[in-house]
Amino acid sequence: MTSSLNQEPWLLEGDFNLKGLSREMRHGRKTAHNMSSSSLRKKSDLTLVSKVNSRFLRNLLGNLQEVILGTKLSILFLAIPLAIIAECYGFARPWVFALSLLGLTPLAERVSFLTEQVACYTGPTVGGLLNATCGNITELIIAIFALRENKIAVVKYSLLGSILSNLLLVLGTSLFCGGIVNLRQEQKFDRRQGDANSLMLLLGLLCYFLPMLFKYGAASPTADPALELSRAASIVMLIAYLAYLIFQLWTHRQLFEAQVDDDEEEGNNASEEAVIGFWSGFAWLVGMTVLIALLSEYVVETIEDASDSWGLSVSFISIILLPIVGNAAEHAGAIIFAFKNKLDITLGVALGSATQIGIFVVPLCTIVAWIMGIKMDLNFNLLETGSLALAIITTAFTLQDGTSHYMKGLILLLCYVVIGVCFFIQRTPSNQVAATNTMLKSAIDMVSSA
Repeated sequence: MTSSLNQEPWLLEGDFNLKGLSREMRHGRKTAHNMSSSSLRKKSDLTLVSKVNSRFLRNLLGNLQEVILGTKLSILFLAIPLAIIAECYGFARPWVFALSLLGLTPLAERVSFLTEQVACYTGPTVGGLLNATCGNITELIIAIFALRENKIAVVKYSLLGSILSNLLLVLGTSLFCGGIVNLRQEQKFDRRQGDANSLMLLLGLLCYFLPMLFKYGAASPTADPALELSRAASIVMLIAYLAYLIFQLWTHRQLFEAQVDDDEEEGNNASEEAVIGFWSGFAWLVGMTVLIALLSEYVVETIEDASDSWGLSVSFISIILLPIVGNAAEHAGAIIFAFKNKLDITLGVALGSATQIGIFVVPLCTIVAWIMGIKMDLNFNLLETGSLALAIITTAFTLQDGTSHYMKGLILLLCYVVIGVCFFIQRTPSNQVAATNTMLKSAIDMVSSA
């Protein structure tokens, strides 16, 4: 089958010659994140666009079709202008929050697509670095805007929720569905990748536990020891993440590459080719990042209004709803590959994303807060840290033998349900909290006067 690159060469800028790149650069095995996101893409028919006489207009329409309409989630792009209109014209704040959250879903998937397009011109190593940087850009941008608003709790909750959803919800759903569909087959995977990610997550857990223990242990009259420890631990985690990238992209790259069967290789070659030019891909990537930043700002500004209106706590919305909706595209891709009995790809998505957030995004936010003069530590509180610890340990035990069945996935899902219920009932909305405090104060005054 002829690739879209050969069919429509006018979509590519003349400054780059893909034919000069080595086969490793052009057709190197994809990472799990690339394979997962590609499952939601659809092939574009550029027959009508190619008949446009103007080269500029033809390039523009071709790029629009590849970037905007080249995904099965293209219908959700309508939520982006609706969110902007709702914000500009003063619609109800919960509507702004809901539309912004829906708009982030296709943007996250398109960022993965555009990163892969740019990587076609830069080679697998630089492409891997781009993917490592942009893989969880939505969570990072939301966290930075929340820090700017001094909403440290939202930062911690949203990042904690992303880790929990990847370890329990995504992985659990994937193992459960894959086990049901492949009931008569023994599902196997390479446990070495899981071991590496589990070790990184345990390092992160240690760095979260120690600042929390300082709250119940040592005290200092001159400085906050938990804050100082958190900043030092953040630097250690960033160093560990740098070593992890070297391990993943250079020394042990074969552990993290998604294996493609020979009978599927020809069908996947077209998706591995660049369909837009380097500068077009870079410009679209910048534009998508700007839109993510805009919608993230809306989400941060309206999350408390949505909490009061819907009767849900901010912790529940941040830990449960934000990760599920924001990463729906990547999660769906992981589940699709579990259906196809390709658990190495599923594990690469779920564990890789959890590791990136826990070892890179969280400490980076702590350092950014330090630069901004905001006192953000790694103390996620006892309940949150305990939930994370149990999630990591349960996942590690689940993957220890390199095989899977639906019962393992069901247990992970049930763990996520229990944690979700816990955060659902942990806190009531702010207006109910105020009312409860008023009632308690009145009752105490009555008892005192009696």
